[in-house]
Amino acid sequence: MSDSSYVTAETLPQLTRQWLKRIEPYRMHRLRLKKKAAALLVVDLQNFFLDPSSPTFTEGGAAIIPNVQRLIAAFRRARRPVIYTTHVHKPDGSDAGIMGWWWEGMCREGYPEAKIYASIAPQPEDKIIAKHRYSAFYNTDLETVLRCAKIGDLVICGVMTNLCCESTARDAYYRDYRVFFLADATATSCAEMHIATLMNMAYGFAHVGLTEEILRALR
Repeated sequence: MSDSSYVTAETLPQLTRQWLKRIEPYRMHRLRLKKKAAALLVVDLQNFFLDPSSPTFTEGGAAIIPNVQRLIAAFRRARRPVIYTTHVHKPDGSDAGIMGWWWEGMCREGYPEAKIYASIAPQPEDKIIAKHRYSAFYNTDLETVLRCAKIGDLVICGVMTNLCCESTARDAYYRDYRVFFLADATATSCAEMHIATLMNMAYGFAHVGLTEEILRALR
């Protein structure tokens, strides 16, 4: 992680308190997680976004890894689903579409950059959703997986706050899932974009809260 990162694991707690205070007027919908209806969605925590040498390095990604680890462990202890997404494209770019020229670099399916970050690697029983656009619901089987598991509450963590996490949260809301969007377990490239998404989520789509709230609900 570069020195210019807007957040580190050490500064995350203090900054999160500031972010939540800033969006407080918009946090009108407070939800309490229903343990028996909950699933964790770990969005795009791949080498492509967490390797500092990547063209799509997400500066805040490293800061949230400890919280994501805690969430994964808690969901597994509670025997609740942990679902991962990976953003990938065919090496020849045939499924990239507009994203092929919108972004520098491309996460190639089957290559090292597409792998999920080692410290939060999935277990054999975990579902991995391969997606080609921002939303994890777009042209994937995520909704089928959630419906079959009778999920009503979806906890979202990962990267990027303002792109794949936000797009997925909006699509979940449209499908009548109760969305829990974690201010201290999502990350992007700068504070301004992170705060803007937290504000939008709180105003219209999700309960914006903390990792610790979810951990308490799972005990």
